[in-house]
Amino acid sequence: MKKTILLTAALLASTALSASAETLRWARAGDSLTLDPHAQNEGPTHTLAHQIYEPLIIRDMTGAFQAALATDWAPKEGDPNVWVFNLRQGVTYHDGADFTAEDVVFSINRAKTEDSDMKELLTSIVDVVAVDDYTVEIVTDGPNPILPSNLTNLFMMDKTWAEANNTVEVQDVEGGEMTFATTNTNGTGPYKLVSREPDVRTVLAANDAYWGVGEFPLEVSEIIYTPIQNAATRVAALLSGEVDFIQDVPVQDLGRVANTDGLVVKTAPQNRVIFFGLNMGSADIVNDDVEGANPLADVRVRQAMSMAINRDAIKQVVMRGQSQPAGMIAPPFVNGWTAEMDGSTQTDIDAAKALMADAGYADGFSIQLDCPNDRYINDEAICQATVGMLAQIGITVNLDAKPKAQHFPLITNDQTDFYMLGWGVPTYDSEYIFNFLVHTRGEERGSWNGTGYSNADVDAMIQSLASETDLDVRNATIQSIWDEVQAETMYIPIHHQVLNWGMTDAVGIDVSPEDDPKFKFFSMN
Repeated sequence: MKKTILLTAALLASTALSASAETLRWARAGDSLTLDPHAQNEGPTHTLAHQIYEPLIIRDMTGAFQAALATDWAPKEGDPNVWVFNLRQGVTYHDGADFTAEDVVFSINRAKTEDSDMKELLTSIVDVVAVDDYTVEIVTDGPNPILPSNLTNLFMMDKTWAEANNTVEVQDVEGGEMTFATTNTNGTGPYKLVSREPDVRTVLAANDAYWGVGEFPLEVSEIIYTPIQNAATRVAALLSGEVDFIQDVPVQDLGRVANTDGLVVKTAPQNRVIFFGLNMGSADIVNDDVEGANPLADVRVRQAMSMAINRDAIKQVVMRGQSQPAGMIAPPFVNGWTAEMDGSTQTDIDAAKALMADAGYADGFSIQLDCPNDRYINDEAICQATVGMLAQIGITVNLDAKPKAQHFPLITNDQTDFYMLGWGVPTYDSEYIFNFLVHTRGEERGSWNGTGYSNADVDAMIQSLASETDLDVRNATIQSIWDEVQAETMYIPIHHQVLNWGMTDAVGIDVSPEDDPKFKFFSMN
């Protein structure tokens, strides 16, 4: 009740503030998890950060590279182990301080630390050197041809501001820590933070001193961001005019929104796969009824579970046709994806039952499925459908759905045995997937590998990708790793998401495959 009252008050306040056509009232299902730009590698968190902070390089609304705080970058002549970044001059932070190479050195080193959720992207970096105020050299452990792809969500912080506010260390989100950077910001981006009530309302205002004035439309002068978890409430807010733009139109309401005068729905495939993770590494698991054994440790059980899930039914019934069934945990955008692997899944209840019997579980077992209810399109509904499908092979699934802020730490803290996760690939390369989801969990890699899978040979292949410059050799290694992932059924792919953005016809923008609207590109008709 309290949250409903706060939401209503926030929407009424938003309406009162929106007299100007330049105010954009934005809503989506879930909020940013933190304002610390290095603490969480999560889509909605990065989306809000992109309005306030900036990386050296960004991807524009089509997914193409674009210069941000670096004007150009290239391997150093005569030394392929070094990338040289020339920085944009005349850039200031929101408090007026100058952006310099010292801030780049500080930010990258900060993002490499243990509590950072960005560290897997930076494992090949051995040193960051400020050559002068506007030149930075990044030294890698061997040539790294895709380093720029790893930096598009790596935000630059003001070293002096961080030191003055005791926020040099990255927030320990999993440990429940709160720091100054959790709720305060000082970026170089097009918008400044005005106010923030997590899960209720965040207000941003245009940065009049932004370096990009004249280079980008910058027609949105104020952003009022209201997370609305309930799908019906979110759509009602758009239909009534209380918000102008929602990122996640529920599939059941696409026609209703599209057929409303003054509203439009824009659709595009997303660079993201939805899947289930399985704890295959533990000798015994907690949330099942099998004593002294882990049924998920048997590949036949994992294969049977995958075969029991009817992805076409999920597409037609749960997603109303708005998904693409998947057979691997890489989207088609990504280097390493193949149509053969992506089409490898099949539904076969009889074969699944036979596998269960072969594994010694003819009578099935019970297990808990952990699922978010405010992160992915119809996430809880997909999990509910999966419960019924697995029941056909004797697996009783107890569903526990909760907000992503409570769900994600279950994975990163090894507190779940069967869970839903979605994964986007901002680098467009399989190495990103392998570093986070396949490599043995450790200090530098594997932070989202909740499966317990560990293979030293596979780890070595993954690590080799960062410095392999022969693309044929590199792609062959990528395929070898995928062969292992597919054979082990570490994960159960469900589908590739389709994005549906709903907006008033006054908003001019196309859908980004990263689902990350950058409002400096928006026009207001």
